[in-house]
Amino acid sequence: MAAVSVVDAFRRDRVGTVSLCVVGFFVLLAVAAPLITTLYGKNPTEHYGQNGTGLLSPEGLPVLPNGGISAQHWFGIEPGLGRDVLAQLLHGIRTSLLIAVASAAVVAVAGVVVGVAVGYLSGLVDRAFTFVCNVLLAFPALLFLITLGPVVQTRFVGPGENEPAWMQFAVLVLVFSVFGWVPLAMVLRTLVRSLREREFVEAARALGASRRHIVFRELLPNAWAPVLVHITLSVPAMVTTEAALSFLGVGINEPIPDWGRMISRGADVFYDDPTYMVFPGASLLVFVLAFNLLGDAVRDALDPHTVR
Repeated sequence: MAAVSVVDAFRRDRVGTVSLCVVGFFVLLAVAAPLITTLYGKNPTEHYGQNGTGLLSPEGLPVLPNGGISAQHWFGIEPGLGRDVLAQLLHGIRTSLLIAVASAAVVAVAGVVVGVAVGYLSGLVDRAFTFVCNVLLAFPALLFLITLGPVVQTRFVGPGENEPAWMQFAVLVLVFSVFGWVPLAMVLRTLVRSLREREFVEAARALGASRRHIVFRELLPNAWAPVLVHITLSVPAMVTTEAALSFLGVGINEPIPDWGRMISRGADVFYDDPTYMVFPGASLLVFVLAFNLLGDAVRDALDPHTVR
C-alpha cells in the first residue's frame, strides 16, 4: 500500500511526470545514439567540413548560415574540424550519463554499506566515520579533480600516447565516488541510529533475530527512500561537474564526444558562430533542470508531510 501511495503521489505531480518523460527521452537518445547516427548517416568523429568542400570557410567557420544547418547536417557542423553537431550531441549524452550513472551506482552501494553499518554499530566505528567524513568534506574535490588528470597522464601514459578512454572514465568515476558517498552515508547513519531504537527492531531482537536479519530485513527496507532521492539529485550534479571539467580541459579528451568540450569550443567562436553553443548549452540546461525537478518530485512523493 505504501508503494502504491508513493506512485499515486508522484502521478499527481505534473511537473514530476513531465520531468520523468524528458529524462526518459534523453536516456533513450543516449542508449539509441549509435542506431540513430547510423540511420542519420553521420558519426561524431569524422571531419566532414575538412573532408568535403563548400562547408567551411578558409577561417574554419561554417559557410552556410546558422552554423551550417542544412539537409545533410541538421544541427550544423563544428567550426574548425567540421564534425556533425547532432552526432556529437547524441554521443555526448552517452558520455555524461555513463559517467554519472556509474558514479551514482558506486556512491549508492558505498553509502548504503557504510551508512547502515556505522548507524547500527555506533561507538568507535562512529567516531572513525565522523573523522573520515570531516576530512573528505574539507578536501577541495574540484581542485583534486583538476590536478588528478595531468598526474594520471604523466604517470600511467607514455610520452606521445593518448590517455585511453577507459582510463579517463575510470578516473572520473573513482573521484566522484570517493567524495560522493559521504553525504548519503551521513544521512543513512542518522536514519539507522533512530530506527534501531524503534519497536519493530526491539521486537526482532527479543525474538532472537541475528544482526544480519535486523540489517537486511528491518533497517534496509526503511532506508531506500533517501537512497533513491540522493541518486536522482546526484546524477545531474555529476553531469554538470563532468561538463565543467571538460570545459576546463581536464575531463574527457578528444576524440570522445562531450557536451562540456562542445560548450568550451562554442565559447571560443561565439561571436563568429553563436549557433554552435546553442545546442549543447540548451541540451545540458534542459537535461539537468528536468533531472533536478524529477529529484524534487521523488522527494516530495516519498515525504508524506509535503504539501504541494
